[in-house]
Amino acid sequence: GEGEDPVVHMASLGIVGSHKINGVAALHSDLIKKTLFRDFYEVFPEKFTNKTNGITPRRWLRQCNRPLADLITSKIGEEWVTDLDQLKQLEEFVDDKSFMKKFVDVKQANKQRMADYIEENRGIKVNTKSMFDIQIKRIHEYKRQMMLTLYAITQYNRIKENPDGDFVPRTILVAGKAAPGYTMAKLFIKLMNDVGEKINNDPDVGDKLKFLFLENYSVTLAEKMIPSANLSEQISTAGKEASGTGNMKFALNGALTIGTLDGANVEIKEEEGDDNIFIFGNTVDDVDQLRREGYNPWDYYNANAELKKSLDQIRDGFFNDDKELFDPIIDSLLHKGDYFLILADYESYVNKQGEVDELYKDQKEWNRKALLNTARVGKFSSDRTIRDYADEIWDVEVEK
Repeated sequence: GEGEDPVVHMASLGIVGSHKINGVAALHSDLIKKTLFRDFYEVFPEKFTNKTNGITPRRWLRQCNRPLADLITSKIGEEWVTDLDQLKQLEEFVDDKSFMKKFVDVKQANKQRMADYIEENRGIKVNTKSMFDIQIKRIHEYKRQMMLTLYAITQYNRIKENPDGDFVPRTILVAGKAAPGYTMAKLFIKLMNDVGEKINNDPDVGDKLKFLFLENYSVTLAEKMIPSANLSEQISTAGKEASGTGNMKFALNGALTIGTLDGANVEIKEEEGDDNIFIFGNTVDDVDQLRREGYNPWDYYNANAELKKSLDQIRDGFFNDDKELFDPIIDSLLHKGDYFLILADYESYVNKQGEVDELYKDQKEWNRKALLNTARVGKFSSDRTIRDYADEIWDVEVEK
């Protein structure tokens, strides 16, 4: 930069000094070219490329979910471990009753293992027949753990209003770390714990809903959580997530994704097919338009009674006697413009969760789609990612 205090922008220096610049998902790479580094892209278009992230199938299937790995190997051999595209062969078995029964039994055993961990560590019994709905990622405003929390409150309110209603039981699990100085993230964790406390101890709710923030997130805990998931929450504000890799781990282990068109969700949708993923919310272009037109969260607050009630409960001390504790959250959502558009996406999200419930009632169809998620996720192997870097950026020979 020029001026009295000239500064060097590290990213600019990096671009000038590098022979290649890449984003880590197709959408991310596109946004870099169109927005963040548009000027540089116009000068050096040949430098810019995309390398979609990947995950290692050794850790995130073979090690963390050995029963599923063994079941897959029994049908298609072991080559998938180093060539994840081989999983496509599993599509042949979606109508094979005996295979599907084993596939479902594996998921059930993983849910039982997770439930045992929760009971042992938290003293809470969860319903292993319920849908395991899981969000794992850093605690951050853009990743919108807050929106999942609002959904949990909404479900709680619906159950309270109609205790004999036909609800699809859910166990909502959240985990992830917050940066030490990130006050808002710490406050989200406090809110999630308080909301969970209310829901998990309410006799009207019973087995229909549980909401838990699991502390001390680690790879070891992830290896229990991911294989147990039925639903994977990938709900960042469109345009904010570079790629995500948790989304890949969940799909590989037979979970369906509910997500925005953000990061690698876009490519997961392409691979899995529109019918095997739940997409909702504003797109990158919608977000831009909303901001240009002057987004006002109050419009959404006033237009949706369930949203209003949930926010009022947080504000009025329903979840914690200290009425001022969560003021910064309410402030950011209503008085400071809701930068991450939680209120704008809330209705679309809650409606999509209704579709999730409907599908879960049809277990045969749900499990079919779960297997297709595993079968079609081969592109997202880190083996492919690293091969792409080697071929197209590093220019090194990879031994086959």
